Amino acid sequence: MKHRTATCYVIVMLVFLFVLVGCGSKSEGIVEGKINVVTTIYPIYEFTKEIGGDEVNVISLLSAGVEPHDWTPKSQDIVNTSKAQLFLYNGAGLESWVPGFLKGLDQDSQVKPVEVSKGIQLIASDGDDGHHHGDGENHHVDPHTWVSPKSALIMAKNIRDSLVEIDPNHAEGYEQRYAGLKQKLEKLDETFTEQLSGLPKHEIVVSHQAFGYLTRDYNLEQHAIMGLSPDAEPRAQDLVKLKKLIEEKGIRYIFFEELVSDKLAKTLASETGAETLVLNPIEGLTKQQQENGDNYFTLMEKNLQNLIKALQ
Repeated sequence: MKHRTATCYVIVMLVFLFVLVGCGSKSEGIVEGKINVVTTIYPIYEFTKEIGGDEVNVISLLSAGVEPHDWTPKSQDIVNTSKAQLFLYNGAGLESWVPGFLKGLDQDSQVKPVEVSKGIQLIASDGDDGHHHGDGENHHVDPHTWVSPKSALIMAKNIRDSLVEIDPNHAEGYEQRYAGLKQKLEKLDETFTEQLSGLPKHEIVVSHQAFGYLTRDYNLEQHAIMGLSPDAEPRAQDLVKLKKLIEEKGIRYIFFEELVSDKLAKTLASETGAETLVLNPIEGLTKQQQENGDNYFTLMEKNLQNLIKALQ
């Protein structure tokens, strides 16, 4: 009986350890013998995992439910990035902490930083939103490049190129997986073009100015409650102007997003008789979306359906 009890105890402990190891794998640390790539925002993480396959260990700096505009790195992030081979960030002024972060890496670090938005024709913002995303020329640039499949295609190519350069031995695998991702992004681009081109309306009201690339590439026009950053508070006269526009243009839906407060969008909707809908800038996944198995493509499809509904 004692022997049986001891055996049961060992089995229970093994199961517990197995579960613990399984849970621990989500902490995402450096893995020896693989190409370690540290990424910032969720779309870069997803595209890198898809192109990298089994050869690459991808570490996301931002966890689920985190709004990237407010995020700053911790000491463990510096440790991991110092040991990695690649550091992929969006650029276009999104991650204002990157210059200081790179200076803080270990002196003997071999990590190669890559700005994956390089090559995209950037959009200037409508003025100072009171929140600077980066340095110099990027002060008033819209950094939300990935929200358009056309820009996402350029980002995916930059990720592919950086992996091939850092690990030429596995270039064939990277090329093949990139080709699959490219095909999916091209199909998404075609769908957006076809579905949005014949709609009667072309103007959308959004909670924050994150859809410049999407609206540019598919002949739409965005009117934002807040600026490029979701914490840039609007002025009273801007809200009055927006309210007038909604009423004059007969705009029936105001878009909000999950990772920031929907208070202003809902207030504006109630004042104008409009309804609210989600338009996701896909800066990161919520915990619920992660559990549901959502990804860039499922969320972009939902965005498309909501745009169609609003622009009918």
